[in-house]
Parts: sequence; structure tokens; C-alpha cells
Amino acid sequence: MQTADSASPLAFRTAGLADVPAVVALVESAYRDEGAGGWTTEAHLLGGQRTDPQGVAEAVTAEGGRLLAVERDGELLACCLLERRGTSAYFGMFSVRPDRQGGGIGRAVLAEAERIARGEWGAAVMEMTVIVQREDLIAWYERRGYRRTGEILPFPYGDERFGVPRRPDLCFERLVKPLA
Repeated sequence: MQTADSASPLAFRTAGLADVPAVVALVESAYRDEGAGGWTTEAHLLGGQRTDPQGVAEAVTAEGGRLLAVERDGELLACCLLERRGTSAYFGMFSVRPDRQGGGIGRAVLAEAERIARGEWGAAVMEMTVIVQREDLIAWYERRGYRRTGEILPFPYGDERFGVPRRPDLCFERLVKPLA
């Protein structure tokens, strides 16, 4: 698959334990680094960590899931987590290097994740949860066929594995897309 910012194709592969440090660094830069310049940062909503080596290692080794590493010329540019959930698949931990955002990599990763969920797992639906206050991100997913369900899930206040909230009203909304 080619993207606008380079003639080299993106390479998709399943991440392994050796990838854990690079994936942690990528996810942290995409979500928590205020100075990185990417539009996906949640630093205005959350401080602290977005993930840690233990959480990524668990994702890499979990049965029924796949952590997808996305590279170009051997350089990790993006990742996402896919989990089988019955007839649906869950999409999470989606990260694109901040200095590479806006060039089509995210669209390519999402399309490959949907292809895997539908083609390899037979999933009928892709689902995810997004912080409600991330209207720009929700709008990006809506442009790619996801719809808001109105199902609101609480933010895990008090569990710093998910970050340190900077406001008291954080919550998630479930988004879904049929994959038929």
C-alpha cells in the first residue's frame, strides 16, 4: 500500500515481544507528547502514561488478539491492537507517529485492520471506544464509516495505567462499523 508521503510501501506485521519498547514509545508520543506536533494528542485531557511495557507485552501475547506493527523501510510508524470479540472485532491502541500524521498512514492502518477483522476473523462489526471530548477524532472515524452508538462508558478514574485525568467529565463512547 502506498501513501502520499512516500513511494515506499507500508509493511504490516504482527508485533512481537521484541517490539514492546518501540510500541510503548510510539503510543506515548502519539497520545501524551504535547510538543510532538500530532493532532491525536490527548495531553490536554490526560497526563501520565497512555500505556506501559507490561500492558503492551500482554497485548502482544494475548490469545484472540493481534498487535499490528506498521513500518516503512524498517521504521515503526504506526500500530493498532485488534481483539476478537465474538462476531465483532475491537480496534484500539491506534497510534501514528506524530510527525507522520496527515499523510494517509492512519487511513491505511484502519483499512488493513478492517481487512484482517473481516477477511481473516470473519468479524461482522468493528468497534472501538473513543473519549467523548475528542470530537475531532470521532469526526475522523465517522468520515470512515463509523457511527456513534450513544453508549457511554465511564473513564477509569483512579487507575493511572490509563492516564491522569485533567478534568472530571471524561468518558468513552462506543463507535461501530459494519464490515460486510
